Amino acid sequence: MAEYQHKPDQGPGAEKQFLIYMAVAFLMVALFQGLFKPAQPPRQAATPAASTPAPPAAQPVPTGKQPVPAAKKAESETEIVVESDLYRVTLTNRGALVKSWIVKKYLDEKGQPLDLVNQKASAQMGLPLSLWPYDETLRSRLNTALYQASSSGPHIHIPSTRGASAEISFEYSDGGVSASKKLVFDDSYVIRLETSVTQNGTWVQAFPAWPSALGDEWGPATYATSRLDWHTPNSIERRPALERNIIRSNRWVSNGETVREIINWAGVTDQFFGAIFLPDQPRSAAIITLHEQMEVAKDPADANNKELTKVSVLGIAAGDARGPSKGRLFVGPKEMDVLESVHSDSDEGFPGGGPNLAGTIDFGFFGIFARWLFLWLNWTHDHWVANWGWSIVILTVIINLALLPTRISMMRTSLKMQKAQPQLNAIQKKYEKYSMRDQEKMAQKQQEMSAVWKEHGVNPAGGCLPMLLQLPLLYAFYAVLANTIELRQAHWLWIKDLSAPDPLHLLPILTIITMVSVQQMTPQPGVDPAQRRMMNVVMPIMFAGFTWAVAAGLALYWTVGSIVGIIIQMVMNRTPIGREIRELQMKRARKQQK
Repeated sequence: MAEYQHKPDQGPGAEKQFLIYMAVAFLMVALFQGLFKPAQPPRQAATPAASTPAPPAAQPVPTGKQPVPAAKKAESETEIVVESDLYRVTLTNRGALVKSWIVKKYLDEKGQPLDLVNQKASAQMGLPLSLWPYDETLRSRLNTALYQASSSGPHIHIPSTRGASAEISFEYSDGGVSASKKLVFDDSYVIRLETSVTQNGTWVQAFPAWPSALGDEWGPATYATSRLDWHTPNSIERRPALERNIIRSNRWVSNGETVREIINWAGVTDQFFGAIFLPDQPRSAAIITLHEQMEVAKDPADANNKELTKVSVLGIAAGDARGPSKGRLFVGPKEMDVLESVHSDSDEGFPGGGPNLAGTIDFGFFGIFARWLFLWLNWTHDHWVANWGWSIVILTVIINLALLPTRISMMRTSLKMQKAQPQLNAIQKKYEKYSMRDQEKMAQKQQEMSAVWKEHGVNPAGGCLPMLLQLPLLYAFYAVLANTIELRQAHWLWIKDLSAPDPLHLLPILTIITMVSVQQMTPQPGVDPAQRRMMNVVMPIMFAGFTWAVAAGLALYWTVGSIVGIIIQMVMNRTPIGREIRELQMKRARKQQK
């Protein structure tokens, strides 16, 4: 089986990067039309100092003394395997931990069944379902002890039958510290999880944890997609390891920080998978954020490159702050249908009455458009063509045709501005001897220019406004393609994985060719020839650089959109309005050459 070279977009900042590309393109057009003054560069926010673990939260009032059980330990380490059509989970009684959690429908970067337990990170930070008390000594004790396991055998198979399940219990006690875990598996990606720890007969806060990222994170780019998500009645908190932001305050995940509020669900996620805790009692829930550094190969695809780099490894512990922790744990893919089928309990503890897990997919600011586009793309794949690449092509063509009215509106504005340009140039020349600080003359200049615009029925921002109106749709489609697990390892022509960059870089090359062609064919009123030549080079190269590193599905969308743009522009250039614009532009160019 061919190796899976997965190189996704560079983490949570990828969508912001796309917005920056689009904003830069918009501003370049606007600036070249003389609409805006050059903006001052934004002040960079200070980089936060390295975070230190937050002090432990105040411990809750103990719920009362519990009987101290007799010593209960296993003699040796044993393993239990639980298997269904969806997963294969290997448990060990040493610490009552998960050694492996294989999701059968997905492959890793080597073409093997994907293990969502990150083996490298777990060796440093701990295995899933470890217990996290504030006392580090007790933490080590609980997670290395040999528990007595109760199960029906070393290998349990769960049939794909409604209601089928298997329960496994782990018990440990040394006479002072006692711990228990109960896990109930069924034929879904969700298990039932209950844990309890006492010390000298008193309850101890010791939350079950998923401490060491996810198994599909294997290189710097994949670790960069990791974040902690949790849902409260007011919002969904999405927190990457470190986010530098010039608009709002910088954010980062502290190691050992306690969050106490109404929490419907909370977990560690990355681009395509998640491990999410769903507490039975959201009102008494608490989470502990975990964040450590680890060295990995800087270029894991190059076996000869031994250079290392540090990455952030995120994890989370979640449970009930008032006593034993009871709830569920989802471990699996971020498929929309799957996530929508898993509901948290309500704030009042009503089973299944809370929000579902669809919020773990971040479609961004224009999420409502992105969701529509995702449903549309999914329907196209299911009903028209059973290939995700061709589905993207079809949807891209339809979107570009739907945006045709905005292109026509831009051409009409271009024609009007072209006709008004000689008068505007005369006004510019008339007032060029006056300083910008001469407010009276500048006001007169603006009044005369406004009168010309009004005479020709021109809105000075009209040429850019249609482009600006397209941005929500473009960004929404970007968010869909960047977060759709269905594109992971999906084939299209020469591309083996639409969620990884184009291996031959043919799409970025096509992007340069098509964008240069569109720029040459599109009338650009009021733009100096030198500026026009620069735009014809700078913008295509900028977007080619963008498509060079992003997922091939995104590059495919952009390239197909450019090809469709050429066809539409060729047709529009042959319309009466298109011919008139080009004639005016050529006439103006001949005058400037004299």
